[in-house]
Amino acid sequence: MANAAIVIGPMLGLVLAVLVALGAVVVGLGELGRGREVVIAAVRAGAQLAAVSVVITVVLASYWWTGLFVLAMFGIAAFTSARRIGVPVRRAGGVAGAIGAGVVPVLALVFGTGVTTAKPVVVVPIAGIVIGGAMTATSQAARRALDDLRLRHGEYEAALALGFSRRAAALEICRPSAGQALIPALDQTRTVGLVTLPGAYVGVLLGGASPVQAGVTQVLVLIGLLAAESVAVLVAVELVAAGLVVRS
Repeated sequence: MANAAIVIGPMLGLVLAVLVALGAVVVGLGELGRGREVVIAAVRAGAQLAAVSVVITVVLASYWWTGLFVLAMFGIAAFTSARRIGVPVRRAGGVAGAIGAGVVPVLALVFGTGVTTAKPVVVVPIAGIVIGGAMTATSQAARRALDDLRLRHGEYEAALALGFSRRAAALEICRPSAGQALIPALDQTRTVGLVTLPGAYVGVLLGGASPVQAGVTQVLVLIGLLAAESVAVLVAVELVAAGLVVRS
């Protein structure tokens, strides 16, 4: 298509292959991890988006299918976050609770008040962005909290000896660093329009909306995302402190 933002053809495939190879080589030679993980992630992304592109046509034609699709995204997010944290899947309820605590009120407010239409074509991308952000924040916060409790176990025991409850002692140790999980969302919100033009803005703009409309949409998404991540991080830390999110 003449007006397409991305030209689909052999050159696109070549560019993608070079970018994947570059990432894999840098990660491998720089001893940042296993280079093959970059390749696997890239292949999975391509396969998953290809599948979603086929499925999404059916999903967007029905409110029922849209609801099920959003629930599926949420379930996958909870499963992925649990694995990243090191929580057994059978005990991933706490992780799902933390993500849901951030996602549900934000989506309810955004769509329930009518500030944006609840059409499937709008619900799916916004829900996906909010769920994804809450998932990442939950993973980072819970990992940091659990790592701190393990590494600073002596301080935790000392707090107990001073009369702190188990929850209070755990929060003293893990809450400060867990809050760092919000840094990416805060930085993205502070620098939007100055350093980056996020996906929602670009997508709405390419869809034919005015720059003002695109800007309003992006502000709504960013602030909703920040709110969802804040709640998710708070709940994740509280659940870790209460012993409801633990590693195997």
